[in-house]
Amino acid sequence: MESLKYRLLGSEGDIGSWGHEYVRNLAGEISQEFAKRQYDDMPIDALMELVQQIVAFHMKHNAEPEAVDLLMEVEDLDLLIEHIDATNYKRACLYLTSSSSYLPSPDDVLALDIAYTIYMKFEDYASALRIALFIDNNQYVKQVYTSTEDLLLKKQFSYIIARHGLALELDDDIAADDDDKEALQDIVNNVKLSEGYLTLARDVEVMEPKSPEDIYKVHLIDGRASASSSLDSARQNLAATFVNAFVNAGFGQDKLMTVLSESSSGGSSGSWLFKNKEHGKASAAASLGMILLWDVDSGLAQIDKYLHSNDNHVVAGALLGVGIVNCGVKDDCDPALALLIDFVNKEDTVIRIGAILGLGIAYAGSHKDEVRVRLSLIMGDPKVPLEVLVFSAITLGLVYVGSCNEEIAQSIIFALMDRSDTELNEPLTRLLPVALGLLYLGKQDNVEATAEVSKTFNEKIRKYCDVTLLSLAYAGTGNVLKVQKLLGYCAQHLDKGETHQGPAVLGIALIAMAEELGLDMAIRSLEHLLQYGEQNIRRAVPLALGILCISNPKVNVMDTLSRLSHDTDGDVSMAAIISLGLIGAGTNNARIAGMLRNLSSYYYKEAGHLFCVRIAQGLVHLGKGLLTLLPYHSDRFLLSPTALAGLVTVLHACLDMKSIILGKYHYMLYILVLAMQPRMLMTVDENLKPLSVPVRVGQAVDVVGQAGRPKTITGFQTHSTPVLLAAGERAELATEKYIPLTPVLEGFVILRENPDYQDDR
Repeated sequence: MESLKYRLLGSEGDIGSWGHEYVRNLAGEISQEFAKRQYDDMPIDALMELVQQIVAFHMKHNAEPEAVDLLMEVEDLDLLIEHIDATNYKRACLYLTSSSSYLPSPDDVLALDIAYTIYMKFEDYASALRIALFIDNNQYVKQVYTSTEDLLLKKQFSYIIARHGLALELDDDIAADDDDKEALQDIVNNVKLSEGYLTLARDVEVMEPKSPEDIYKVHLIDGRASASSSLDSARQNLAATFVNAFVNAGFGQDKLMTVLSESSSGGSSGSWLFKNKEHGKASAAASLGMILLWDVDSGLAQIDKYLHSNDNHVVAGALLGVGIVNCGVKDDCDPALALLIDFVNKEDTVIRIGAILGLGIAYAGSHKDEVRVRLSLIMGDPKVPLEVLVFSAITLGLVYVGSCNEEIAQSIIFALMDRSDTELNEPLTRLLPVALGLLYLGKQDNVEATAEVSKTFNEKIRKYCDVTLLSLAYAGTGNVLKVQKLLGYCAQHLDKGETHQGPAVLGIALIAMAEELGLDMAIRSLEHLLQYGEQNIRRAVPLALGILCISNPKVNVMDTLSRLSHDTDGDVSMAAIISLGLIGAGTNNARIAGMLRNLSSYYYKEAGHLFCVRIAQGLVHLGKGLLTLLPYHSDRFLLSPTALAGLVTVLHACLDMKSIILGKYHYMLYILVLAMQPRMLMTVDENLKPLSVPVRVGQAVDVVGQAGRPKTITGFQTHSTPVLLAAGERAELATEKYIPLTPVLEGFVILRENPDYQDDR
């Protein structure tokens, strides 16, 4: 502590004249001394004066990270705001936001808060908005809107919010003019999403509808399997329904459901429907919603004919289809609510479930009051069939995701307490804790009161509930302590009847997916669990790997899953097959496609496994390779809560593949639609019309805290927009003619002409 002691005793002089090393050494000693003085309650004014000088020195010499570190040590980040200027604010904020992943709570939010303040100070509103969305602060979101008069900029904000899936009601403060407000609200409501997606599809020339056969590529498989696959069994047809829906998602045309036969009675679309049995018809009718995804007007028109069918399964599927079409697209006249709400109380269980789940998909994340009022009545009715109860809970969880709504939590808790032991043993019951957890998704310690109550549940479900609540509340936070706690659950060797280790394994993945470092460590931990864990743990590991690398096929994970897909335990191999589909979702990855073709011939006698292979094949070619299931966006910084909610629900259903997905609840796979987003960069001009410009697309490079102006992407290729972005890729404009209104080029980006641009010619 010598140099600090003499510095405080000695003359005042300029601190920098002693050189960098000296200043750095001082900073280290200050943080130790600060901790000591705080502990002994001694005055710290002299120290803080020094800190002022050191921070000023660091900021002047491009050492923003060191300044930030020192201020974090002395717990005075506010000092940063006065020392920062327009040349270095971006680097300082980048360091703050990146380090927030590794800070304990509440320091992490504090760092982000300061970053938000700095971005606002330097009028970098798009970046400020990203932080406002990250900390889920609607006050801040509004502030960003009201801080600028620039309508185009507000439109760009609206695109970011729409992609994030935030249900925002714009008011007069945000846009005084009614026409402007309507234009902004339309963007937030995703009204133009379908149009943009189809523009992309035309640009990459994939409008041609594909049939399941085009995906299976049976001719590439040698030998016996190709013979059996031509059989017309109900389960094969059901699989084909899903493949068809996933592959043609959002294109508005396919070869099974939307084709009109020569006799204009619409005979052939009906004929595919009736190649399915009972509940298979429900999924077939709902698949129409997936094909017409985001195109509300045309979608409702085409689904309408099935709503009047005499077959309850068809009606139920059509209701679900209505929900799917409206997924993520909001409308002032609420067509989904108007159509579905009256079917919720029908006699027939299947129809009720169709309507209820349809509402959940259409209004996910929107906190829609009418849905809550209607479904709370069902939740409170002890005579309601268990399956209706479960789907009502799931829908409430999706609609009120991350809302911490006490009232709904209570109703789910009462439902869990009131049901008999036999009902608690039903496979579907495992989704009730999931529904409860969705209310607290990513909300960390807000879950504690509810978690306490869950300790009083029937011992059959108590632990399952506890683990599920923990893992959902900390999902996407990267909280190391919670990962360790869940690993602790997985380390126990229990009796056969215990089921709570499955959710614990998924929980590790959900929490660790927040940043790359934790993600790699989680993959390694999951490898260990495979070697030492009990069977019920091994069954969940593939699903955990699936969510960690969703739409991002890492080679090491691909190999692990490929190995597990031949596991002797049927549940493990089925989970691994589905997960191959998840990690390759929307990538058209040729290697995974090859693996799945081989698996389809390997399992040609196993109906259940073959079904899983088909689903995975559909996922790999999701939207013909234009869609992604990754819930992260905006440079893997923002996590869309609705997307994550959809994935979590489906993964928990997959924990009991045989009873749920291979049983009669296969339509739960459609909940994945909540996570489907075009993986595109679409540049538009000031009138929001597509504008083709050259962009460089390459692997994103992490440049936090590096000196100078390092390149942010590597190994790039230059394309003209619209372009597809794979996981871990980043784009930057290759022309100076335009200025993008957001620093992160993803989704819809508005370009403004650069007034200073001189054409070289």
